[in-house]
Amino acid sequence: MYLSDRPLRLGTRGSPLALAQAHMTAHALIAAHGWAPDAIEIVTVQTSGDRIQDRALADIGGKALWTKELERALVAQEIDFAVHSMKDVETVRPAIFQIAAMLPRADVRDKLVGVESFAALPANPIVGTSSPRRAAQVMRLRPDATITLFRGNVATRLAKLAAGEVHATLLAAAGLDRLDQSDVGVTIPIDTMLPAPSQGAVGIEALADNAPLHEALAVISDADTTDAVAAERAVLKALGGTCHSPIAALAVVDGDGLYLRAEIISPDGQETVAQETWLARGDDVVGQAVGRALLEQASSALRALFEG
Repeated sequence: MYLSDRPLRLGTRGSPLALAQAHMTAHALIAAHGWAPDAIEIVTVQTSGDRIQDRALADIGGKALWTKELERALVAQEIDFAVHSMKDVETVRPAIFQIAAMLPRADVRDKLVGVESFAALPANPIVGTSSPRRAAQVMRLRPDATITLFRGNVATRLAKLAAGEVHATLLAAAGLDRLDQSDVGVTIPIDTMLPAPSQGAVGIEALADNAPLHEALAVISDADTTDAVAAERAVLKALGGTCHSPIAALAVVDGDGLYLRAEIISPDGQETVAQETWLARGDDVVGQAVGRALLEQASSALRALFEG
């Protein structure tokens, strides 16, 4: 089933990981529908997040830096759909766009790269990351650490580590797996570092009114991933956090329901507020209640990261 007399144009960022995820999406669609290999054209769109590498995302516009150029291309009909890492997609979004499908979720965990464990780091270690969540979790484990900003793609970060700029860095296991670099780093248990909401999930975005494309994308959408990510994003919505706010959340499918864990952490790692609950699939009300409960239990200083 073709949707037009030309290839469908799939927009993506130009990083090696983004391109790998775009090819995963294209291959899944071609296989599911029996399309010809050239039925999908991958279109690279440079985003602000890729261009600006020397500042934290929160200082230059937040997560929209990964999505706004792709969404502009959707509106301009330069592309038909776009692929995103779901943890880079803003929680509250214009109604004109819709995440029409999600691929099966990959490994949600983080990896520690450079040493075998946090205990193996030297005294007063320097750890590179651009993630407030990871930074806060590192500080919780190693209060003597210094966090330095690490932006760029996986290769760039690994090159900085190899050059001795830091003692260690942290990367998503899913990204390393998709780049065929599963041998890099040591996997960190969930109980040690709860991941970012939506980590390991790939979303496919289209204009909300493009019903034929939505129908085609639904064939490759994974229901377990979609429901788990929705629960995690419900927590985010209630928190109203910015890219400065250290937030972790993970929902795991268990039969007809989900087991949801979430936490917020002070930047120095000294305060953690956690919640966990069972909820039905699609129950955003409970997910948002978890986010509100986290804020209610937090100190005024930690709450200010979300309300300020």
